[in-house]
Amino acid sequence: MKVMVMVKASPGSEAGKMPSEALMTAMMNFNEELVKAGIMESGDGLKPTSEGVRVRFDGSKRLVTTGPFAETNELIAGYWIWNVNSMEEAIEWVKKCPNPMEEEASDIEIRTFYEIDDFAVADPDGKSREKDNALRQALAMQQVEVNNYLFFSGRCDEALAFYQQHLSADIKFLIHFNESPDTFPEGTLQAGFENKVMHAEFSLGKVRIMASDGCNDAETFSGFRIALNVPTEDEARRIFAALASNGGKVDMPLMKTFWSPLYGQVTDQFGVGWMVMLPGDEPA
Repeated sequence: MKVMVMVKASPGSEAGKMPSEALMTAMMNFNEELVKAGIMESGDGLKPTSEGVRVRFDGSKRLVTTGPFAETNELIAGYWIWNVNSMEEAIEWVKKCPNPMEEEASDIEIRTFYEIDDFAVADPDGKSREKDNALRQALAMQQVEVNNYLFFSGRCDEALAFYQQHLSADIKFLIHFNESPDTFPEGTLQAGFENKVMHAEFSLGKVRIMASDGCNDAETFSGFRIALNVPTEDEARRIFAALASNGGKVDMPLMKTFWSPLYGQVTDQFGVGWMVMLPGDEPA
């Protein structure tokens, strides 16, 4: 079950009193225990209500009131979101918490969350459930980080050196298969791949790219391109020429298009497809 654990405000917290070093350390240790136990999803302290506002709803009216607010015992100074097996488990964890207000008396309130099943009567056709599931999926996907991962089938070291020379790539991490702390099952690696790149990370402009040689030289993939928005024509032409050199292939020469003053496509000598372009005008 999911619960919100609320630290109620006190005169001290409403006055903006900061915790002592001892309390800060104790709270961090308590949070560490919660994380290790696998029950803490999030938690934060809240600034005094003098820095907050309230919006009152009355029919179509919306009345905004700035803090501070007087009802100290009804205010919240901080909270956690926990996933626990029962209210009893939540209570036992709260009992272990350091007094959040130190020398002041304080309260911590535990409230359970509604689940979508609790609203079944108000959602007879299940449409709200479907929307809730879609929204939860969208929220989860907003936290996903997408990276390009390139496989060079045995030429990764060479490719990284090439990108360093011509694109000023910054190698952040690199490990070869023979440097791995783990051994690989027999037959996983093609013979001679022991000294190939198992994993590398490099930055190109503001983008992080991952790379590997893979486990053999038979795997190829060309279903995507990396797009480079280059600020000047001279630099765009330099990069394009470098990528097309040493066996690279021009797929579309640099030219003016309706979306870019200069745009072209090239596949480099390692089989990686690139789009090089100057940024176009912003839509009116």
